[in-house]
Amino acid sequence: MNLKVELTPLHPTATDVAPPLLRLAGVSRSFRAGDREFLALKQIDLQIHAGELVAIIGASGSGKSTLMNILGCLDHASAGSYQVHGQETRELDDEALAALRRDHFGFIFQRYHLLPHLDAVRNVEIPAVYVGSGHAQRHQRARELLGRLGLAGHLQHRPSQLSGGQQQRVSIARALMNGGQVILADEPTGALDTHSGKEVMRILLELHAAGHTVILVTHDPKVAANAERVIEVSDGQIIADRRTPRSPALTDPATEPPAPAPRRLLASLGLFREAFNMAWVALVSHRMRTLLTMLGIVIGITSVVSISAIGEGAKGYVLKDIQAIGSNTIDVYAGANFGDSRAKSIETLVLADVTALNQLYYIDSATPVIGRSTLVRYRNIDVDAQLNGVSNRYFQVRNIRLAAGITFSEDDARRQAQVVVIDHNTAQRLFGPGVEPLGQVILIGNLPCTVIGVAADNKNLFVANKSLNIWVPYETAAGRVLGQRHLDSISVRIKDGMPSKMVDEQVNKLMLQRHGTKDFFTNNLDSVMQTVEKTSRSLTLLLSLIAVISLVVGGIGVMNIMLVSVTERTREIGIRMAVGARQSDIRQQFLVEAVMVCLMGGVVGIALSYAIGYLFTLFVKQWHMVFSPASVLTAFACSTLIGVVFGFVPARNAARLDPIEALARD
Repeated sequence: MNLKVELTPLHPTATDVAPPLLRLAGVSRSFRAGDREFLALKQIDLQIHAGELVAIIGASGSGKSTLMNILGCLDHASAGSYQVHGQETRELDDEALAALRRDHFGFIFQRYHLLPHLDAVRNVEIPAVYVGSGHAQRHQRARELLGRLGLAGHLQHRPSQLSGGQQQRVSIARALMNGGQVILADEPTGALDTHSGKEVMRILLELHAAGHTVILVTHDPKVAANAERVIEVSDGQIIADRRTPRSPALTDPATEPPAPAPRRLLASLGLFREAFNMAWVALVSHRMRTLLTMLGIVIGITSVVSISAIGEGAKGYVLKDIQAIGSNTIDVYAGANFGDSRAKSIETLVLADVTALNQLYYIDSATPVIGRSTLVRYRNIDVDAQLNGVSNRYFQVRNIRLAAGITFSEDDARRQAQVVVIDHNTAQRLFGPGVEPLGQVILIGNLPCTVIGVAADNKNLFVANKSLNIWVPYETAAGRVLGQRHLDSISVRIKDGMPSKMVDEQVNKLMLQRHGTKDFFTNNLDSVMQTVEKTSRSLTLLLSLIAVISLVVGGIGVMNIMLVSVTERTREIGIRMAVGARQSDIRQQFLVEAVMVCLMGGVVGIALSYAIGYLFTLFVKQWHMVFSPASVLTAFACSTLIGVVFGFVPARNAARLDPIEALARD
């Protein structure tokens, strides 16, 4: 077949005057087997020029495969020097050695070493992925190479759908993907029938004729007879090096301009896409294992998000109740603090204090409050209720809504009108369900008063639902019922937008100036709200930390499964390293896989949390779970972090695998 290969030999000048492409000097390779050291190669001296077709022959265990692995930079010499185009390989790090394998060498293995879950085109593309070639560019080149090798009708076939000869052709196309200036073929016909073997050898001879340096490793003398130079190895030593008169050492290999290097950004994107694709294929191929791995992450994320939503909902419910009784209010009481035994004897809170407070810019209104428990009667029904003498602004300050009627006016206060507003509980106790309270006359002590309003039923968490409260104008309570001129307390409403703490300080400052001594104290509900918020955050954090334990357990499960995955895919890792994957590429692939597992678990966990929230609303009517964008983002961040942290060790182990050992693993 006519195979045109678009490649650039490492050295374009005639090899009779050029330095050798590959040079080994005093190379030895030893392996440790238990307590003993086995010497596979012994003081090898060898030079191979560009364009040569070399066959390395020898019996099994002679060291020929070890020699090929060193030539292809898959293995390293224990002693001696190995140079590629004058570059000493022992001075190169792992990244540079991977670049040599990727850009200059092409491997053809006896067992093909194709990835079983990829079709022919994607198997051939792998070396170009690690170069950073664009997807369209490498896809087109892979199709062209396969077409030239007679596989145009098998592009989408996986290895299991191809014959041995066809798989070897795919392997050859992969070796040529990045140029393959040096083709290293390890027993290329060993697993093939006679016809397929002849086809593969014909292709290798055409590659040699096109200017490639081809190195065959074989034990078959018939295969070696195709070479123009035969090197025989026995017991780790070269015992013969024979050339034929047609040696390519006197030829001039063909040259072509080098392909432009891909841009770094495109290379990074290509590598990430390949890592993502491989991770997805691996996860889909083992669905049950993936689901079980995700389970711990799902439980952890569901717990964290749900607990956060429950905490936010509970906090909102409590704060709403606080706001309902006036979160922007300040109460001024006589005495040093609640429970002060001297408070009843202090009579310095007077109506003039209310007037002075009302003149402050940052105060919306201030209202006087006096109160006593008193007997309330309607016909033959007597109840004990809390009598409150207040101004008409009190209902606005305390956010008390009316279910029926109106509140008393300033004119009612000036006239000491005998009118009253009662709460829902008092209306139920005095009148029952069959009587309209509005317009009815009740006795407060001995004072008859007309009911003009009924407050709505208060289900507030901070107000006793069973208490009975009635409200009359302060002037009426002070002059007609209690005979008291000093105040029990003053309720102050802060203007919207004013900082509560600052207003509290100004109120204390004004009252201290007026009284001359600290015979009062203030109670600011805003501080209560802050305390509730702080407590709620602390409880949510505590419960979230408990939920994080399940995330850690899930992360350990991810690490365990990923370690198993590395073991199962050792040969795949070796193949990728042989075609040019760097350690960072392998590490990235397994990290992406771990992060994908955790992110998918995070998505499922968040969805499950929302489902729990929906069910919660069906059974709990008072308050709801509140999902915040911050909690969702935190869940995704936790998923990613778990994937990175617990995926790092498996990814590192995969990247540290020795290519030779990995390729030998079944």
